[in-house]
Amino acid sequence: MERALRTASVDDWLRLLASAGGDVGTLLGAPADEQSRRGYLHTLREIAQQPYTWIETARNLAPRAGELRSVLDHVANGRHGLLVLTGSGSSLYAGECLAPGLQSVLGIPVQAVASGELLTHPHGHLPRTGPSLVVSFARSGNSPESEAVLEGLRANPDCHHLVITCNRHGRLAARGTGDPRVTSVVLDDKTCDRSLVMTSSFTNMVLAGRLLALTADPGDYEERALRLAGLAAQVLLRHGDGLAAAARSDFRSAVYLGSGGRYGSAREAALKMLEMTAGQVMTFPETYLGLRHGPMAALDGRALVVCFLSSDAVARAFEVDLVRELKRKGLGARTVLVGADLPADLVSPGDLAVDVPGLGSVADDDVPILDVLVGQLLAFFRCLATRLRPDSPSDDGVISRVVEGFAIHRRT
Repeated sequence: MERALRTASVDDWLRLLASAGGDVGTLLGAPADEQSRRGYLHTLREIAQQPYTWIETARNLAPRAGELRSVLDHVANGRHGLLVLTGSGSSLYAGECLAPGLQSVLGIPVQAVASGELLTHPHGHLPRTGPSLVVSFARSGNSPESEAVLEGLRANPDCHHLVITCNRHGRLAARGTGDPRVTSVVLDDKTCDRSLVMTSSFTNMVLAGRLLALTADPGDYEERALRLAGLAAQVLLRHGDGLAAAARSDFRSAVYLGSGGRYGSAREAALKMLEMTAGQVMTFPETYLGLRHGPMAALDGRALVVCFLSSDAVARAFEVDLVRELKRKGLGARTVLVGADLPADLVSPGDLAVDVPGLGSVADDDVPILDVLVGQLLAFFRCLATRLRPDSPSDDGVISRVVEGFAIHRRT
């Protein structure tokens, strides 16, 4: 599968997936006018194309590894350097997927901070003195706070910026033109989702940010992306029907569990279900160990529990203990478990095991984008089951693809 993805075009891959049948293939193979009528023309394609786009993103970015290493040198070689990953909504969760793994490799403090927090409380998150690098994630680059944060921080000569965006025409991408302290990474236009919800854009921005941990070996970076693409293809081909059935089952709320960077996966997967059901399914993310400290009270008999299980032996031991406790207490309607070599006793009748062979050989810090693919499929099929339109599930306009403009207030 990896070899086929390496040489195929995106349309080749989508035709292969459509020909495989099942819930994903049947919907993907329907005529375009039918897909448009049912309101999923963009969303399903943008979910399904991700294995291909991951390979393309890694291939396009690997030659820039040296440039990004130089950008990192501003904080990695100085005293008290700080790396801040920022964005709003899904773009913030991209930073949360990356922060633990980046800090582990780079050996400097790395924080994921919401763009809004940098507007309202900048000195609570950024040093007044000392070097900092702010990485801004943005699908469109046109949201009010993203642009305002970069503009406001440019007054600090010790603060450098890296913009990772999917829209070359966005205001954020244009802000750094001619400024040596601002570096821009613009991903392929295919990743700039046309759907309301972020799918391809999210996972490809996370993958782009992951290069910051692997600048010393861009070849390894490309190989990791290729392995992840092969695993994602397995999920789409082998687990689409199971995820569709789980999405159509009887639940009214959903909790998503993850550890380390995979807590960022849980945050994003929870948001996808909330957005794509227009709030009909209430969701929340939590860490495994954090669930015991109050949030477990929300797990009634109509709650779906989605578990992203670590391959790290110590982390998994804690996670498995928690899942067994939930089983013992009879909490939750059913469980979706995502991982490799899943213990049989964790899977009860009615549960779904998304057991992905080969996942155990991939570092946990690389896996969040695969977790999120599972979350996207669950949300997509639940959206259809609730008779909403995945391309625009918020028919009343409560949320929009780009946040509408609002006043930016500055401190004097």
